Amino acid sequence: MGAKGEVTMDAFGIMNIVGLLAFAVVGSLRGSEADLDLLGVGVLGVMTALGGGVTRDLLVNATPVALRSMGDVSVALVGVALAVVLSRFGDDLTERPVVRIPDAIGLSAFATTGALVAHDAGLTAFGVVLLATVTGVGGGLISDLLLQNVPSVLVEDFYATCALLGGLAFWLLVDVGVGSQKSAVACAGIVLGLRLLAIRYDWELPTV
Repeated sequence: MGAKGEVTMDAFGIMNIVGLLAFAVVGSLRGSEADLDLLGVGVLGVMTALGGGVTRDLLVNATPVALRSMGDVSVALVGVALAVVLSRFGDDLTERPVVRIPDAIGLSAFATTGALVAHDAGLTAFGVVLLATVTGVGGGLISDLLLQNVPSVLVEDFYATCALLGGLAFWLLVDVGVGSQKSAVACAGIVLGLRLLAIRYDWELPTV
């Protein structure tokens, strides 16, 4: 693999670990707040962490990374264990900064991995934006469905839009000749920055 591929995979690996850990914590805490038992909490945490990445890989006709090695699953399980510890410190943690900020980091990280995978697969601009968005919000969608809730990204909050705009920024930067690593950093920064602003100022998309 050439230098370009090595740089891309380095960025992918770092962002993937951050996203897995953050989303496993958030998913597990949501399970705890829904009064699931320990197994249910673990399943929800792992599915939240792995769901977006598995969907991303399937969309580019690749065997999901989570099924090719134990690395992703192990990181997700660490996140589940961390969430179990955090759950002892109070209720409604998913609405507190200690959880909402890691969730924003997870969204940023996974949206970036989606854009990187789409770029390496040679997808169009639409494909890059789609994979960035689906990877960023896929795990949360799955956890909502498992909890029998309407997916929150469809009814409230300025969330999926952050991933969409980050993916678009990634494609634009790559298209004008910026390297994939720098574009990935910009994508992550844009998604994280927008999400933190949305949390701070309670941004929401208008309803119809």
